Amino acid sequence: MYFIVLQGSALDKDVAPLVPGQNSGSAWSQFLETLSHQVGHPLAILLLQIITIIAVARVFSFLCKKIGQPTVIGEIAAGILLGPSFVGMYFPEYSAFLFPVESLGNLQFLSQIGLILFMFVVGMELDISLLRNQANDAIVISHAGIFFPFTLGMGLAYFIFPQFAPAQIPFLSFALFLGIAMSITAFPVLARIVQEKGLSRTKVGAIVITCAAADDVTAWCLLAAVIAIVKAGSILSAFYTILLATVYVLAMLKIVMPFLKRIGDLYANREGLSRPIVAVFFLTLLLSSYATEVIGIHALFGAFMAGVIMPANVHFRNLFIEKVEDVSLVLLLPLFFVFTGLRTQIGLLNDPELWKICLLIIAVAVTGKFIGGALSARFVNQSWRDSLIIGALMNTRGLMELVVLNIGYDLGVLSPEIFAMMVIMALATTIMTGPALDLINRFFPDPRLEITPEILEERKKYNILISFGNPKSGPTMLQVANSLIQNSTQHADVTALHLTLGNELTPLNTEEYERESFHPIQLEAQKLQLPIKTLFIPTQDVDKEIINAANSGDYDLTIIGMGQSIFEGTLLGEVLGFTSKIMNPARLYDTLTGKEKLFEQSPFDERIRQITQSSKTPIGIFINKNLQQIEQVFVPVISISDSMLLFYIQKLIQNSHAHVMLVDLHKVISQNPEILAAVHAIQLISPQRLSIVDESALLKSGVLPKQDLMLLSLDSWKKMVLEEYSWLAQTPSTLLIKP
Repeated sequence: MYFIVLQGSALDKDVAPLVPGQNSGSAWSQFLETLSHQVGHPLAILLLQIITIIAVARVFSFLCKKIGQPTVIGEIAAGILLGPSFVGMYFPEYSAFLFPVESLGNLQFLSQIGLILFMFVVGMELDISLLRNQANDAIVISHAGIFFPFTLGMGLAYFIFPQFAPAQIPFLSFALFLGIAMSITAFPVLARIVQEKGLSRTKVGAIVITCAAADDVTAWCLLAAVIAIVKAGSILSAFYTILLATVYVLAMLKIVMPFLKRIGDLYANREGLSRPIVAVFFLTLLLSSYATEVIGIHALFGAFMAGVIMPANVHFRNLFIEKVEDVSLVLLLPLFFVFTGLRTQIGLLNDPELWKICLLIIAVAVTGKFIGGALSARFVNQSWRDSLIIGALMNTRGLMELVVLNIGYDLGVLSPEIFAMMVIMALATTIMTGPALDLINRFFPDPRLEITPEILEERKKYNILISFGNPKSGPTMLQVANSLIQNSTQHADVTALHLTLGNELTPLNTEEYERESFHPIQLEAQKLQLPIKTLFIPTQDVDKEIINAANSGDYDLTIIGMGQSIFEGTLLGEVLGFTSKIMNPARLYDTLTGKEKLFEQSPFDERIRQITQSSKTPIGIFINKNLQQIEQVFVPVISISDSMLLFYIQKLIQNSHAHVMLVDLHKVISQNPEILAAVHAIQLISPQRLSIVDESALLKSGVLPKQDLMLLSLDSWKKMVLEEYSWLAQTPSTLLIKP
């Protein structure tokens, strides 16, 4: 090879360097020039943009989740932060490097692909059967929720048109776009808020989901017509475009939809959904988007329509949504938010009069959607409480509003000033949804929560809450609960709680996901002949929801599973632990006041720590080590406070066949007459079921491996870990009690 290179070098003529100026200077300077050239390469810039956008969007989404706001708010805020309103203003050199003007075209097209995939998912998430089942009330409310804001939007356009409309844009185009922008409801965001607020199983939740679905279909059809009118310049010339769009819709419904239904029926399972079949559906999506773009009603309408005509088989749609949603929501959609942020120049609103116009836009938007939706709901005989909830939820605009605004901006209908004001309006109306619902619940309490004699009777029972994440862990935790109440089920209740992140669910897959999550624990309940209640809550903050459920449900014991941090015992784990304290004001206060060490060694992850600190009811932390039965239980006692465990020991003995061995580690039992008397009282009632031994008896050969469960207090566990009891590593499944 060296010989060939040597001979071939003689064939070189005038060879130009790949990087301009590479031949000049030293080898190091040539390397730096090459590196500088590669850093500025369009692909490198695009990859750096994507990395930055996703990282910042995730951080802001996390912060919004912590304060109870939809994650979409964080992603929109991240886009505005990275745009000219902040980074461009205070770090212009960095902004010019990361988002050079020549790179924005690539970012825009990539974000449009993300939007096309997202609108495809939105179309699939729409359950058209909802519109048939509750057509009467929903159609009235949703169409009134379009008519009122559309009219107000056109009225607003009349007053601001002379000052803010771009040149050469007729009033009709400006007014129609302002009207449609006021009329949009963000169906995906609304659906997730309904789930997170626990409204999905209520009448008002079903109505508002149906209203949002009807609103989405109507609004996108109206938007297609508005785009056609704007592009054509007049209603008469737009007639041909609308006629062609009607032909397209009929072809999709009458020709393509039956064809896709046959494919969906044949390949509805995961194994059948092979790559050639997936390719057919993606081709349908792309051809539909291409057709509507060529017709003149925007590619996004085609993507939405392709989603609507997908096979109605719920299982099939769930499988396909799983394939598309992560790529569109996590990777590509944040690019759209940032691209919107790069267009949003809040600095243009540099006059108090402009901010007054902005507030006027927000007021018109809220009046049209919130008040219009609430009054129309009241008109169809909904209660005032439900009417206000419907109005607050229909006022949610979120991402869908940004889609409409960007279309208007691309068509030149919206000026930069109006675009910035409308983006602020989209943020404001979405942010206010959560607080508005809280205020409604405060002043109009849910009548179902009133205390009745039946509820008082329920509260006299011994109530256990089981909170499980992995469905496979539910049955084992139910066995533990059953061992405490097996012979007294008439005076006890068990509630199984399963929480999942709301952004992992769609209106289509919620019921199926709930059914699959509770199936294993319900089978175990049938085997144990133990009636249980189930509670399924989509949420953005699992830990907070467990605490709320435990504190508000009048439970006597909450059993949770313990999860070990993957970073535990490492330097990174300590750093992350310190970071979590900064994010948790309560823990930071405890650290500063000396209640908690800065780098505390603990066998618990942050989730367990937060739940035990915030819960007002007893917590049972269950550590499963392949528990099969509960026949041999041992209870280490190292302090007088452990006497509270006698309550649980008594329940175990009364309700199971377990033999309990009390391990008196520091002669606490033998030296305390009150504890000893309580132990003897249990022994009198259940002889041969409770024994007292010392540590040496526990460590005799063959004793520890025969134990099924260790029961001890949380404080004693912490002390034993710090004192490094060697036999702790050999312990069986464990139930830690925090009173």
